[in-house]
Amino acid sequence: MKIVQIGTGGWGKNHARILSELGVLSAICDADTQRSKEFGEKYSVNHYESLENMISSEEFDGAFVITPTSTHAEIAKKLLEAKKHVFVEKPLTYKTEEGEELARLADKNRVILTCGYIERFNPAVGIVKNLVKEKKYGDLIMLEFHRENRMPLHIKDVGIIYDTSVHDIDTANWLFDEMPNVVFARSGQIKHEHEDFATIMLGYKDNKVAIITSNWITPKRIRKFHAICNDARISSDFITQEIKVEKQEEIENIENEKQEPLLLEIQSFLNAVEGKDEHIVKAQQAVNVSKIAEAALLSSQKGVPIYLDLK
Repeated sequence: MKIVQIGTGGWGKNHARILSELGVLSAICDADTQRSKEFGEKYSVNHYESLENMISSEEFDGAFVITPTSTHAEIAKKLLEAKKHVFVEKPLTYKTEEGEELARLADKNRVILTCGYIERFNPAVGIVKNLVKEKKYGDLIMLEFHRENRMPLHIKDVGIIYDTSVHDIDTANWLFDEMPNVVFARSGQIKHEHEDFATIMLGYKDNKVAIITSNWITPKRIRKFHAICNDARISSDFITQEIKVEKQEEIENIENEKQEPLLLEIQSFLNAVEGKDEHIVKAQQAVNVSKIAEAALLSSQKGVPIYLDLK
């Protein structure tokens, strides 16, 4: 299998490392000539500054798009038109209509289009998903997500909702196994040119709810979530991957082997390209996350709940 990567800045260096370790990286493309050359030489692969040149010169099966959000739609469209399988780092697109166009194009050309909602591949989230599915502690009623970190200097074109909150929106949809019907949000900006703190409430059927709190103001890196069920509260840390279950008189720690979620996510995409049944993020699910993020921004601006009717 041959996989190319477009974009090497920020988070992209990790994708390149793993794709090279797995022996599938065949070419690098980056508009920055120096970075393109640096990564091409580092991993002994061809390197390009032009996407068009790479598509016309290279034989490859799939592509990773790890570029600023505002460029996702244009780059992914060219790759899908060339009938390549495409992994786009989150969010899929900034505008939901662009995401829907990409989903239709992937469907028409019978290729995979997926998006990098990495927490689905976090072993801790996978264990919580199984506990919820088995109803070991009763029905899942409420989810609480909390993320804080210092402001990322490389994120320029979007705020915290599109960069960070989207992870928890996707995880909430996945754990509840449905889409919300209402969004209410509050956000603001202190240091970033876009919003750098936000609290989002997602309402699901039967009064189920997810509360998502994120900020880029505090210096400490925190990424935690709680799943409240009828009979227990399941708590986990996205970073340490530790899981704790609190029942009335008892606290139970669940054993879990820590693994690198990005490696699991990339392996899942490669398996899907080979035709194996993998739980990759479906294109429509990624489009829905963008719709919910869009609704959260609108809700915050207008000060009202936004009602949704998602597929």
